[in-house]
Amino acid sequence: MQNQETLYRVADRVATITLNRPDKLNAWTAVMEREVRAAMSEAERDEGVRMIVLTGAGRGFCAGADMSLLSAVADKGLEEARRAQGTQPTSGDGDGARGNFEKKYSYFPGIGKPVIAAINGPAVGLGLVIALYSDLRLASDAARFRTTFAQRGLIAEYGMAWMLPRLVGHANALELLFTARMIDAAEALRMGLVNQVCPRETFAESVQKYAVELASTVSPRSLRVIKRQVYEGMFETLAEAFERSEQEMLASLRCEDFKEGVAHFVEKRAPAFTGR
Repeated sequence: MQNQETLYRVADRVATITLNRPDKLNAWTAVMEREVRAAMSEAERDEGVRMIVLTGAGRGFCAGADMSLLSAVADKGLEEARRAQGTQPTSGDGDGARGNFEKKYSYFPGIGKPVIAAINGPAVGLGLVIALYSDLRLASDAARFRTTFAQRGLIAEYGMAWMLPRLVGHANALELLFTARMIDAAEALRMGLVNQVCPRETFAESVQKYAVELASTVSPRSLRVIKRQVYEGMFETLAEAFERSEQEMLASLRCEDFKEGVAHFVEKRAPAFTGR
């Protein structure tokens, strides 16, 4: 892949997508949006990739939408700004629960492989939205989080009002959205916004080690099915989720990864899962 504003590499069955505008704290642009989506699609298609990591170059994860875009919106209006940036409104294609995860920034949960946001620095505004839609969030102790929208005269964008309370609870979500205050990694961990906090000096190595361990020790098929169960379960009753789990369990018992899961345990060796 030849990219202008992102980097893409694969190592040890982990695809790493790096937002690469370090001088702008990786502020989000239309070019970056297209490149990230293309990279996510490539990683999903690649049978040699089992985990996807999204991170930022330099000292920031993503400082939100590029302010030149916001200025264009304020000066010229939304439709003209979209045309200038080459972006289009969400189509709303897709039916049922799956359709909810096919929109502009909410498509990460629809990817069949785990997506880890490796938040190395500030994740602000749209940068926070992108982190929320990742499956797991690992933060450097240098990470900072802020919604910003209310201070810009905006609202909880791109489904954040739906996703944020599911991670940090109703009261915390409203407080973060109302005040737009900055929180550090320790507070984000206490809220449940991130899964782990790692020292900044060894952050990249810690994230890679975590991703490689998942890629090596658990069934890719199990991860794919569990991910779908969890996200689609947000729209199901308990009875529906229970019935789905029974169907998925029966399907799992017929798969190669189940046989390998039993065999490597009995034989006391490392697993060799195929994802089938």
